[in-house]
Amino acid sequence: MSRFHARFLICCAAALLFTTADASEEQFLNGLEGRYVGKGQVRLRTNRQPINISCTFTSTASAGSLSLKGRCRGLLVVTRAVGVDLKASGGTYRGSYIGAGSGPASLSGRRQGNSLALTIRWAKPINGDRRASLTVAQAGSRGLTLTTSDRDPASGKTVVTSRIMLQRQ
Repeated sequence: MSRFHARFLICCAAALLFTTADASEEQFLNGLEGRYVGKGQVRLRTNRQPINISCTFTSTASAGSLSLKGRCRGLLVVTRAVGVDLKASGGTYRGSYIGAGSGPASLSGRRQGNSLALTIRWAKPINGDRRASLTVAQAGSRGLTLTTSDRDPASGKTVVTSRIMLQRQ
């Protein structure tokens, strides 16, 4: 086999690998699309007791993006809009998160199996700093779980500040 043919085959194999990875990402994102309803709990601060909530979400996806828009209600009178907008590029996800009441937060992270592990950078300090984490995880064939975690400034321990378990309608 000539050097030219060997290089050509290596380039084709690399292109095929990258195409497969992109197709896999597209398939993953499309699998998250749909209308969801569910319940969960949220802590307004790491040192507060959780509040039970009920939520509805609509998720739309394309080859390189995911958008989750929803509303959560707690204490019968408090309703808050929650949203995640992400763009995928080369295995990295970047975007924004709305829902904490501090203004739009930035998101960045990667896919890990059937979930997205994202770092949140709040618009202003929450629980003593501007960092937290968000996991968007597939739960079976029809479920989706959104979990935010933050560091408690008093103890230094990581606390789950919200967990919303949704089912596709």
